[in-house]
Amino acid sequence: MIKVGVVGAAGYTAGELIRILMNHSEVEIAFVQSESHAGNRIQEVHKDLIGEIDLVFNKEIDAESVDVIFLCKGHGESTRIIEKNPGLLGCKIIDLSQDFRLKGNHSFVYGLPEKNKSEIIGASHIANPGCFATCIQLGIVPAINGDFVNGNISVSGITGSSGAGQRPTSTSHFSWRSNNASVYKALTHQHMLETNQTIESLNPKFDSKVLFVPYRGAFTRGIITTTHFETDVTESQLIDCYEEFYADAPFTHVVDENPDLKWVVNTNKCLVYPQVIDGTAIIVSVIDNMLKGASGQAVQNMNLLFGLDESTGLNLKPSAF
Repeated sequence: MIKVGVVGAAGYTAGELIRILMNHSEVEIAFVQSESHAGNRIQEVHKDLIGEIDLVFNKEIDAESVDVIFLCKGHGESTRIIEKNPGLLGCKIIDLSQDFRLKGNHSFVYGLPEKNKSEIIGASHIANPGCFATCIQLGIVPAINGDFVNGNISVSGITGSSGAGQRPTSTSHFSWRSNNASVYKALTHQHMLETNQTIESLNPKFDSKVLFVPYRGAFTRGIITTTHFETDVTESQLIDCYEEFYADAPFTHVVDENPDLKWVVNTNKCLVYPQVIDGTAIIVSVIDNMLKGASGQAVQNMNLLFGLDESTGLNLKPSAF
């Protein structure tokens, strides 16, 4: 059994991660850590786990007792934790923050399995991609790889309120979010840094821009992005490119009709719908931001690290009704 520790285990992402791991056939959860909830039972914080798990939150990180640690703290905290506990680097780490997603003086591999599977398999430390970055990249990397893009890429995307985290804010509480929509971080969203890094690694000749406008949606979970760019290829050529690129991807599927969010919510799937209309490619992508955009993809990366089938523990039913 793979012994697992979860650091920063009180938030939404960690709650989803624990739910998956406790039902994973090859995993034993050795500890869950939270400074703010130390001594409390998990089910007192994650109410959906009442009657299912009886662990208590630790205050300290017990790296010696585990094979892999998931870091589920906020951005900037993973760097701080590792600096404070350098011995953590001696075990496998999957970091769900943005701290190590960009190339630099660190040992982390960018954990987008559809592109970096071979690197992930041989790695010890994984930087899990961001939620919007995952949805956008899975919508464009086949076209970038095939050099099918002419000029700039325009992307719009809408995300559920769970992407803002568990702590209520002025833009995430129900009274404000309900019956509402708004743009935020237009053309400046932090996930474009990792997206541009992926594009450059796939096609160094690509010198145009990716112009991304994100929206806050009046729903809890899920992301839908719509990408469009000028292209010289036909629709059948574009579809063939996408199907070939994702032929061995167990969770990313090319579909032939506009996908709904409900088809993927509560799963680790990404559905991609490519079209070409009058020389313009239009790609619709949908994911669950908490699963394929965070905890599910983290478990997928763990499976690859330990030589398991990458879908182990992730055959989840969508909440379609």
